[in-house]
Amino acid sequence: MTSVGVRRSRRLGRGGIRRLVPLAAVATAGALVLSACGSGSGSGGNAKSLTFWISTVPGQDAGWKKLVAQYKKETGVKVKLVNIPYDGYPTKLHNAAQANSLPDVADVPALDPIWSNKLIDLSSIANDKSYRINANFLAKDSSGKVLSIPSDVTASGLFINKSLFEKAGVSFPTSPSKTWTWKDFIAAANKVREKTGAKYSLTFDQSPSRLRAMVYEMGGKYIHADSSGKFSADAATKKAVSYFVGLNDDKTMPKSVWTSGADPSAMFQSGDVVAYWSGVWQVAAFADSIKKFEWASVPTPAQPVQASDVNSGGMMVGFNNNGAAATAAKKFMSWVYEPKQYTELVETSGFLPVESGLSPKYPFTSKAAQAAFKLYNEEIPLYAPISGYFNTAQTNWVLKGKSLTTDPTKTELGKAINGQQSVGKALDNIVAGYNQQVGGAS
Repeated sequence: MTSVGVRRSRRLGRGGIRRLVPLAAVATAGALVLSACGSGSGSGGNAKSLTFWISTVPGQDAGWKKLVAQYKKETGVKVKLVNIPYDGYPTKLHNAAQANSLPDVADVPALDPIWSNKLIDLSSIANDKSYRINANFLAKDSSGKVLSIPSDVTASGLFINKSLFEKAGVSFPTSPSKTWTWKDFIAAANKVREKTGAKYSLTFDQSPSRLRAMVYEMGGKYIHADSSGKFSADAATKKAVSYFVGLNDDKTMPKSVWTSGADPSAMFQSGDVVAYWSGVWQVAAFADSIKKFEWASVPTPAQPVQASDVNSGGMMVGFNNNGAAATAAKKFMSWVYEPKQYTELVETSGFLPVESGLSPKYPFTSKAAQAAFKLYNEEIPLYAPISGYFNTAQTNWVLKGKSLTTDPTKTELGKAINGQQSVGKALDNIVAGYNQQVGGAS
């Protein structure tokens, strides 16, 4: 399952995994599903034509585009790649299962009970010793069937406007072995904002995953289940979340991100924000999109825990739509994980690999991007085991026929930031939402 000894980035999540966690809104109309499937999706492809759904940010689809073109050239099998917006992706998959219109292969943010029984067993791929796939991140059922293999791993991380830090004469750590605390980081970012006239010290993805990472680093477990499956929030979590809500004061952090969905990435890329709490999936995009200032990835804070929210950047699955398509899907996936092709995917899309022993050479001309990947790979082994709790928990919920369809975190904390309720009330409501949807032993 997905416990963590190696700490992973999200995704990724891949924004908002990238993509990560299936906690996105589920309001997309089901009618869009069939049109998204496109021709050839239906109830499955065939030996010469497959449909492959992904959901990723610009830049991180480049590797998939390259591989499907190469696969057609080598095998004659056409793999139709469909990139679906993240916010509607879990719903499209759910509705596609109900309509018997699942794709043949998909890179998904999480498993769903409605279609988990339709998955191809990927054990032969996962157990191929030549692939050296990290078993910590496989999703298995109780019989040992491998339900999914990560396409990559992701972690939350911190970006800074290096130009503003240098202009203000404020130093920052560069090694995870000598990182800062959240309080040290916020003090430094506030100092930079004040000295340079920047608008905000920090933008912070409106994401439960990013909040979990911060809480873990401050010694909490966030919304955590005991052995009976009952969820609660510990004292350290309450303290950390109160601290986070307090940062949303329209100086240190803008309230608009968590209360009304303003885009924190766009704010950071404008050059008028000191720092951005997001994740590794942003690196590929920033390498091309940020031209007006120098940026850098910096070590994640530890107060006192060195941690992150580690996830599979995406979970590769194959659907057993029909015999010919299932066989072709498994062959395609096995080909993808051959080290030669998988290294191409990692390098081109800017992924952190799930396979060990690779030496990816990322094609970024951006020194900041190269340094960012070096930093993430240095940090991963240092993260505490709590970092993988949620990734493992999601798989366990699915295997019990449950899923966290809607994480109350964003809505409830948005109300707290707006002053509509206390932090304590917000956490009570979040805990209640978890207990209602995924609580209990079975």
